Amino acid sequence: MLPIGDRNPLRHRPVMTWLLIAVNVVVFLYELQMPARTLDQFILRWGATPGNILAAFANPFTSGAPHAFETLVTSQFIHGGWLHILGNMLFLFIFGDNVEDAMGSSSYLVFYLICGVAAALAQSFILAPLLGGHGVPMIGASGAIAGVLGAYLVLYPTARVSVLIPVLIILFPIDLPAFVLIGWWFIQQFFYSILSLTPTVAQSGGTAFWAHVGGFVTGLVLIVPFIGRARRRATRYY
Repeated sequence: MLPIGDRNPLRHRPVMTWLLIAVNVVVFLYELQMPARTLDQFILRWGATPGNILAAFANPFTSGAPHAFETLVTSQFIHGGWLHILGNMLFLFIFGDNVEDAMGSSSYLVFYLICGVAAALAQSFILAPLLGGHGVPMIGASGAIAGVLGAYLVLYPTARVSVLIPVLIILFPIDLPAFVLIGWWFIQQFFYSILSLTPTVAQSGGTAFWAHVGGFVTGLVLIVPFIGRARRRATRYY
């Protein structure tokens, strides 16, 4: 199911969501102009490597620890290809605006970054010990956006989301309640995260499913204080 929009009105322009999308796109365009070797070095330097993060927590006063902590944020703005960034920015564009509307732009930015950090930490602390120090850098905004999805689910569970459903080779648009779409997404992420606990699957790299789970759960928790504000907003609007 591919979301293409939602039917959830806004009271304010989602300036911070637009800004986050813009920063991600600018960084990605910067990546595109790099030679392959330079890009690999860029990702190794600014991606969040679980082994480095665990080492930084174990010895926070070593020379490399501050940079390892920095990558918990910088990694959120690096993407590995067109499908990676387009998919992430589509979800952020559809769901981020309403979460920002409920929280306010400043709170939303802090929330977004914390969800991204929590996502990287979840992936690091769950998988790195299993692999004896995971050395593949994590990149992408999906952990932070998973937190946005968790918040959207809490705030607007019955909001209608337009999705494309593939039937053979044809895509059919239908509207689904947010709890169906986001709930199904989370079930998939949790299922794949359990599968990733096997060393063979984990060592193959790929999608950081535990980051998605960690970001989502963080979003569920952090949005709770804003539920009343979102309901008052909806009442005044309607």
